[in-house]
Amino acid sequence: MSRMRYFIPGRVELIGKHVDYAGGSSLTCAIDRGLTVSVQAIDAPLLRVRSSARSDAVEIPYSGSLHARDDHWSCYAKAVVRRLTRDFPSVQRGVEIAITSSLPESAGLSSSSAITVAIARAIVDANQLTEDSAWVRRIPDSLAEAEYFAAMETGAPFRDLAGDAGVGVAGGAQDHLAILCAKTNHCGYFGYLPARCHDYLQWPADTVLAVAVSGVTATKTGNARAHYNRTADSLRALLHAWNLRHGVNHPTLRDAVSSAPEAVDGLRSLAKIGGFGVDSRYLVGRLEQFIIETQVLVPEAVRALAVGDLVTFGRLVARSHDLAETGLQNQVAETIALVHSAQSLGAIAASAFGAGFGGAVWSMVHDTEAEPFLLQWSQSYRQRYPEHHASSEFFLSRPSRAAAAID
Repeated sequence: MSRMRYFIPGRVELIGKHVDYAGGSSLTCAIDRGLTVSVQAIDAPLLRVRSSARSDAVEIPYSGSLHARDDHWSCYAKAVVRRLTRDFPSVQRGVEIAITSSLPESAGLSSSSAITVAIARAIVDANQLTEDSAWVRRIPDSLAEAEYFAAMETGAPFRDLAGDAGVGVAGGAQDHLAILCAKTNHCGYFGYLPARCHDYLQWPADTVLAVAVSGVTATKTGNARAHYNRTADSLRALLHAWNLRHGVNHPTLRDAVSSAPEAVDGLRSLAKIGGFGVDSRYLVGRLEQFIIETQVLVPEAVRALAVGDLVTFGRLVARSHDLAETGLQNQVAETIALVHSAQSLGAIAASAFGAGFGGAVWSMVHDTEAEPFLLQWSQSYRQRYPEHHASSEFFLSRPSRAAAAID
C-alpha cells in the first residue's frame, strides 16, 4: 500500500439515546456526507495529518506514551497512535493523511469519531495489520474493529488490551459501529457492550433524511463532554452499587434491568437514595429514560419500521425525543424548537440526536416534499434564532454505505 483513498461517513442516531454505554441497543444509519481521506505511506514511524477544515497540520511520532491536549483536534490522532503502537509493536510504517470534509463539526454527526476511524484505518492498512495473527485473533470482523477503534477514543480496555485516559466522551461504540458497519439504504439495529448486529432494516424508499444543524456546537472534548460523562458515570456507579448489594456481576445496566422482574423497581429505589455523582431526582429520571428507551421504544420502533408502519414509528421517535428533554435533560432551546417545527411542517418523524447540549436534529420526510420542507424548516429556524443564521446548516441525505476504500 503506497497510496489509498477512503470515504468515512458521518452518522445519524435515529432512536436509542445514550444507551450504548449502558449496553442497550439503538437504530442508526450512516449518511452520504463524511470525510474523504487521502493516504500516502511513508518510511518514517510517524503520522502527518492535515485537514481542509482546520488551519493547522500535525506531525505525531509513533509512541505508546503520547499525551494529548483535550482542547485540540489532534487529541484524536494521538489517541489512535498511542493505542495502536502500544498494542501492536509491529506498527512502524508511517502515513501522511490529507482530509477533506463535508461534515459540519461539533454538530452531533460524529465528525470526531470519523477522524478516529480514518486515522486508525490508514495506519492499520499501511502496516498490513489485518494479516497479522495477533490482530486477527482479537479483531476478526468489522464489529470487533468498531469496538477497538471506539476504545482508542474512549480509553476503554479492549479484550486483553489495557485501556488508557482516552479522549472525548465515554460512549459504548455506537458511532463507530454506525460508521464501519452501515449498509446503503438501510438502518442498522445494533447492540453494545458487546457489539452485535441484530438486523438491518430497509429505509422507506419514498422518504429522505432531512438534517438540521442547530449551530449550537456540542464539542465532545468541550461543553458536551462533562455533561455526557457525568451522566454515563452515574449509571455505571448505580450498576456497581447494585452488583455489590446483591452479590452479582452484571457487566451492563441492560443486564441488571433484564435479570429479574423485580430488578427495575429495585434499581429505581436504589437511585432515589442518591450518592452517585448526580442529583438523585435526575438519576431516577435518567434510569427511567434508559428503561423505556431500551425495553419499549427501540424494539417497537424496529418492528414498526420493518412493516412500514411509519405513523407508529414517528410516534415512538417523538416519545424518544421527549424523554431526552425530561429524562436525559440534554436538549437546548434550539434543538427542541427544531423538532417541534419539523413536526408542525409534517415530518413523519423528527428527533434530536448525538451527545446533546447542542448539535443537530433529523427528520424523515417524503421525497416529493423534501425540498420545500427543508426550505421552510430552515427559514422558520433562522427567523427565530437569527444569531445562528451563519452557523446553522440544513441538508438532505439518505442512509449510506459504511467506511470504505474508494478509487
